[in-house]
This record gives sequence, structure tokens and C-alpha cells, in this order.
Amino acid sequence: MRRPPPQDDRPHRELHGRHKSRPLRPAQQRVMDALLPRLRVDPPAEGTLDLRAPFDAGIREVWLEVGFGAGEHLAWQAAQHPQVGVIGAEHFRDGIARLLRQVEAEGLTRNVRVYPGDGRDLLDVLPDACLTRVFVLFPDPWPKRKHHKRRFVQQAQLDQLARVLAAGGELRLATDDPSYQRWMLVELERHPAFAWTAERAADWRQRPDDWPATRYEQKAIEAGRQPIFLTYRRRARPV
Repeated sequence: MRRPPPQDDRPHRELHGRHKSRPLRPAQQRVMDALLPRLRVDPPAEGTLDLRAPFDAGIREVWLEVGFGAGEHLAWQAAQHPQVGVIGAEHFRDGIARLLRQVEAEGLTRNVRVYPGDGRDLLDVLPDACLTRVFVLFPDPWPKRKHHKRRFVQQAQLDQLARVLAAGGELRLATDDPSYQRWMLVELERHPAFAWTAERAADWRQRPDDWPATRYEQKAIEAGRQPIFLTYRRRARPV
């Protein structure tokens, strides 16, 4: 049975600080027309999504990136892990087009799929314990206090992530916004399903080797903002 959405600010459900993408260039439009119909994931009218159906045979597990920006992290993960199906959820067309150009250039059509919309809507229709890794990298920080309720990382959304992550699965997060850094740590500490894996400061101050840099991260560093890199493990479900 399809589960109801988390009871957050549903009437004002908003992840994105802007609504319009820049106009697509001809090369971007071409790849959108050629690849998106083949690689897009569409939620079912009712029930839960069969995550194995969109992928070619041989996919052993499925990961999700919510808000993949220009797609360089997602494309790298897909290239490094050809046995993993990687779904990216992204609202903006120019970001989707950038990812699809990388998918085309690197031959990643076998294990990359795209949900062109709000990642929370996709989470609503995923079956329980179906993902082994979720990435939430540099989400919109919504810095104004009155907008904090729109931040992705909060208890209602963590409930959804806990539901779709298999026991032992990883939740990886990153942000360069100091306020959101504190917010993430507090919200994850409050949630009983997640255990922080860090054992020393370097574990969250330095990006792990299997976590590639992105252009957004580089811009943040150039602007004097220091990102943090958080990894949480989904605790085993009670018997």
C-alpha cells in the first residue's frame, strides 16, 4: 500500500529556492529529448515502485541522490559502481541535462535513472528497506529562520529515509552553511534510526576518497565556506 506523505508543511512543501532553470542549449535539449524518456523513473498511480524494473539485469542494489545539481557526483558513483543502480532526483532541467550529457559521454545508461521532480515525492512511493545508500549533498540551506521548516533534513523526512534505507545502509550528507551544519547534526542526533559513523574530526571535516568533489563544493571553498561531510548508518530494525 502506498504510504501517506510525511506530515510536514505539505501545503507549502518546498525544497527549492528558485523555480526556473536557465534556457537549455541545443546540445542539452538534444540529450534531454534522446535520453530522458529512456531513463526517467515514473511513480506508479498507486502502490509502490518496483525499483528493479527500471534497470538492466545485473543490478545488485539501488542508491538514491536527492538533488544532484549538475550530476558530477552521481555520474562518478555510477561509473565506479556499475553493479549499483543509481537514481537521481532533481527539479531543475538544466541540472538534468548536465547529468544526461555525462551519462551519454561515459556510457552510463545501464545503471543511471532520473526522477525529474521533487525527491520527496519519489520517496513517498518507494518500498521499505529498498535502498542501501542515500545522498543529500548541499541541499538548499533556507537560511532565514522563517524558512527553516522547508529544510530537507528534519524529523518527518528522516522518518521517510529511515523507512526506505535497509539496515546497515548509509545516509551521506554535506553542507557548507554553518547554520545548516548545526541543524543537520542536531536533527540526526535526535532520530533513533541513524548512527553517526565519525570517530574523529577528520571523518567529517575531510571528504572521503569515495566521495568526489563537485563544482558547488569548490565554489563554497573559494568563497571561504568550509563544508562538512557526514555519514550515518541505518541502525538495525527492532525484531
